[in-house]
Amino acid sequence: MDDLNQELHSVHWRKSTLSGGDGSNCVEIADLPHGHRGIRDSKNPTAPALILTPTAWNTFITSVKNGHFD
Repeated sequence: MDDLNQELHSVHWRKSTLSGGDGSNCVEIADLPHGHRGIRDSKNPTAPALILTPTAWNTFITSVKNGHFD
């Protein structure tokens, strides 16, 4: 994971197309090597990012789609 933390500075971060146009209250994600995903707060991009394994990412996305965080 230390290698992934170092790569976070050079990856392409993106926001959801459903995010508001004003840029506030957004999370950004980045594709990382080996299927990992980075997640960070767009208001504080230099703060630590979460790094999810492929399994954790798939579980998270499924939970979001099923409305578990509504």
